[in-house]
Amino acid sequence: MTYAGHRVDSAWLEPDEHADLDLVVNGRSVPVQVPARCTLADALRERGLTGTRLGCEQGSCGACTILLDGLPVRSCLTLAVQAEGCALETAEQAPPSPELSALRRAFHEHGALQCGFCTSGFLMLAAGLLRDEPDAGAARVREVLSANLCRCTGGVPILRAVLAAQRELNGGHA
Repeated sequence: MTYAGHRVDSAWLEPDEHADLDLVVNGRSVPVQVPARCTLADALRERGLTGTRLGCEQGSCGACTILLDGLPVRSCLTLAVQAEGCALETAEQAPPSPELSALRRAFHEHGALQCGFCTSGFLMLAAGLLRDEPDAGAARVREVLSANLCRCTGGVPILRAVLAAQRELNGGHA
């Protein structure tokens, strides 16, 4: 059965039970066995996908942002069991999507990296935006980026980098 677009099983897991899942991460099947309450961020990091950062672990900072079926989600607030059957995209994509490839270059060229802790979350948030709204204006890009926090660059270099990646993806014009 589905509810609000997500699969709902009739069986509930007890807190001490484990779930056997088959996650699809960056196009590859990743079998995992996780406790019922394991977050998606923890499940990914335990499998070596450490680009998914854990910052506040309360969904406020955005460092853990990944794409779940193309939509940005806070993986620290999402249970791993909720992601079964969904396509997960992380900053480790190899080869990267066109959006992620352009964003990686632009972040480097525009000094949007600094300490790098927030970078993977911004990359995934921006990749989702550029894919869904390729012609988003600067105000819309700024609005979406404001969902994530960066304490080093102040946001202006990140905004410039995303707009530069957008120009590259759109053939040189925004």
